[in-house]
Amino acid sequence: MPRMLKKASAEAVPRKPLKQRIIKDIRKNYLLYLLLIPGIITLVLFKLGPLGGMVIAFEDFSAFQGVFGSKWVGLENFKRILQDPYMITLVKNTVILAVLSIVVVFPIPVLFSLFLNEVRQARIKNSVQTLSFLPYFISSAVMVSILYTLVSPSYGLINNIIKFFGGTPIYFMAEPEWFRPLYIILQIWQTFGYSSIIYLAGITSIDQTLYEAAEVDGANRWQKMFKITLPQISSSIVVMLIISIGNIFSVDLDRILLMYNPSVYETADVIQSYVYRIGFESTGFPDYSYGTAVNILKSIIAFVLVIIANKLAAKYSETRLF
Repeated sequence: MPRMLKKASAEAVPRKPLKQRIIKDIRKNYLLYLLLIPGIITLVLFKLGPLGGMVIAFEDFSAFQGVFGSKWVGLENFKRILQDPYMITLVKNTVILAVLSIVVVFPIPVLFSLFLNEVRQARIKNSVQTLSFLPYFISSAVMVSILYTLVSPSYGLINNIIKFFGGTPIYFMAEPEWFRPLYIILQIWQTFGYSSIIYLAGITSIDQTLYEAAEVDGANRWQKMFKITLPQISSSIVVMLIISIGNIFSVDLDRILLMYNPSVYETADVIQSYVYRIGFESTGFPDYSYGTAVNILKSIIAFVLVIIANKLAAKYSETRLF
């Protein structure tokens, strides 16, 4: 009875109009809304605004005639993609690099965070984490320059070791079969420390009584690591995996442009580098329309993959993005 009276009294109190509630909330939290303004402006100018430029994928775009003056061609640019035999090579190279990033690169931060969490000396733990984190802030240009120095056929450390053991110097940066291993090694070196922060943050939030109970049951450190720590951060792992799958057609363009040359195009040329070439390095007038169409198709496929990965994550675990 009291619950029914309480519900009736709550329904009897008239709710303020939405406009008044919004104005009241803005007055109350105006400082927070002021902090949002720079982010909203950046989002509109650099994320939402450029979306209107995608219309040139359906035009024979001319920079002289502009978006509104260029001839409308409909889906002709997308038909060109399906008829372009080189597109198979581009998709293959992009997918191989992305799959290698997921299969090889993705597990390393997880394992690194698990083992780093087992270090008991705080000074050593903090030092290792800092050293692993620093390469993320080094630009791709500097990282690739370091790589060139290490693998140089004349004075590089790697080739000096090969020559010391009687081998022949290898022109790593000019050999197509070496591009992918070098790209993945560079990606691991530059990103694993930064990515591990997400998992380390999840590990710190684990209830310590779980470890205490496991110790009472006689569990060793390996058992606690794989029976408690890993399952507890599984939701973070699944979310990061879904994001990685969504980026399966997105590779580090800066790193590729700095590493590749015509001699390694057969393994190094990916969708983004191809779009860059036809947009900015084309002979004659750049083909902006075709490059935009390729990017739109790539984004659509990536979006579908995210939806599929999210459905699978919801089916086989309790984690999903939306």
